[in-house]
Amino acid sequence: MKFFVPIALLSVLVSCQQKVTVENSEIKEGKTVQEEPTKPEATEFYEPVPPKITVGENGMPSDAIILFNGSDFDEWVSARDSTAVQWHLNEDGSMTVKDKAGDIQTKRNFGSVQLHIEWKSPAEIQGEGQSRGNSGVFLQSRYEVQVLDNNDNKTYVNGQVGSIYKQSVPLAMASRPSGEWNTYDILFHAPEFDESGTKTRSGTITVLHNGVLIQDHVEIEGTTEYIGWPKNKAHGPAPIKLQDHQDNSRVSYRNIWVREL
Repeated sequence: MKFFVPIALLSVLVSCQQKVTVENSEIKEGKTVQEEPTKPEATEFYEPVPPKITVGENGMPSDAIILFNGSDFDEWVSARDSTAVQWHLNEDGSMTVKDKAGDIQTKRNFGSVQLHIEWKSPAEIQGEGQSRGNSGVFLQSRYEVQVLDNNDNKTYVNGQVGSIYKQSVPLAMASRPSGEWNTYDILFHAPEFDESGTKTRSGTITVLHNGVLIQDHVEIEGTTEYIGWPKNKAHGPAPIKLQDHQDNSRVSYRNIWVREL
């Protein structure tokens, strides 16, 4: 038999059960159950109103932060010592890794982001395995999405192009031919830590490679280590970093922008 509880008494009961704020709730098997709405407006709301974003012809949203448009390195510094970037700035609006010049990173720190970045390996094939067109995009300087020329070039699959390095194998290999431009669109949700430094929520990464979903909301185990297990030392917002693999990889980048989430 069903029975209904007055609202005054219900406010006492819910302290021991699930809290509800809707009238005409009934207690059923020790749990509060809300009656189903009978009018459409009962499930409609009008706030918050999403901000209006326009998208340019180049596909960049109006609220994006431009990190590299081909004209200068104003948003970047050497990751080694925060000095000026020594990579090559090209006439076609791209930049190319200068061998042994070191990684570069953004001057700004970022948390969760939507990142758009375009890259290409050189058309002239040199090296094999991890020594061919190797670079990487590091979120918060710690979590790498691998850049690599994998065209007719076998390597370990958790280190191939589009992998979350040493952690997650991509769902597909969607690279364009060597020497042609590739696009990564990355959704990154940063990990969270409590005051004691304990990780309370893992970060996640989603990657579209040339429009193809290759990493689907993958939970990051920790830092993407070359040797050893992932580490989870507490941290906050940090730069986006691009890798100089220091083997004459000659990887180029262009059209880099980010939206803070």
